Amino acid sequence: MCGETCKHGSEGAGRWRHRPATRHYDGFESAHIPEYASFEKVCDLAEFLSERGELGAGVYSIFSEDLDHAKTAFDDYAGEFGNLAEFAEQLHEDIGTEIPEALKFYVDWASLGRDLELNGDIFTVQISFDETHVFWSR
Repeated sequence: MCGETCKHGSEGAGRWRHRPATRHYDGFESAHIPEYASFEKVCDLAEFLSERGELGAGVYSIFSEDLDHAKTAFDDYAGEFGNLAEFAEQLHEDIGTEIPEALKFYVDWASLGRDLELNGDIFTVQISFDETHVFWSR
C-alpha cells in the first residue's frame, strides 16, 4: 500500500497517517531507502539490487547509501572467501611469495587478512559465517 494512507501503531494507535511511497518496501534486501527518495533513485537502487542481491545491499550500506560509489566498488571486487585468512593465503600464492616449507605452519593468515582490512587496503562484506566478499579499496 505504498503511497496510500497506512495505519502505524507506533505513531499513535488507531490513527491514519499519510506516508511517502518509501514507507513500506519489500525486495530491497537490507538496503535503506531514504523516506523522500526520488522515484528515479528508487528504480536505480532496485535495478542494482536485482543484479547484486544481498551483497549489493551490503556494499550500498558501507558507502553510506551512495549508489554510484557502490556500483564502482564492484570494479575492485577480489572475490568470495570463507574468511580473511583464506583471502590472505590466496593473495600470497597469487603474487608468488615463497614461504619455506618449514615455516608455512607459523604464518598467521588470519592476522595478515585482518591487517589488510585495518590498514584500509581492502574492505569486506560478510554475508554469512563462511561467506566473506573482499573488495580492494581505492
